[in-house]
Amino acid sequence: MASNPTVSELRKTSDVTDDEIEAAVDAYLSGLKAGPHRFASGYVINVSDAVQAHQPAKAAVNHPDRSAKFKRNMVRTAILLAHPVKG
Repeated sequence: MASNPTVSELRKTSDVTDDEIEAAVDAYLSGLKAGPHRFASGYVINVSDAVQAHQPAKAAVNHPDRSAKFKRNMVRTAILLAHPVKG
């Protein structure tokens, strides 16, 4: 595995589960926890930073005419592409 894996790579090795990713998406979209999100494996991701760094996700969540499903998919994509830290 890469020395700085993405959430997607960690998902492939079962270090992060689909349920954990969905929980991070839910937390971000509900506004309850837009910052650091800890996965059971000890990896931590700042979901807000991940969304801000992924231009399509950033544009989607700030666009009032985008559907909730589209926003959810864009946030999920931003999380999958992010590089969490082991904490």
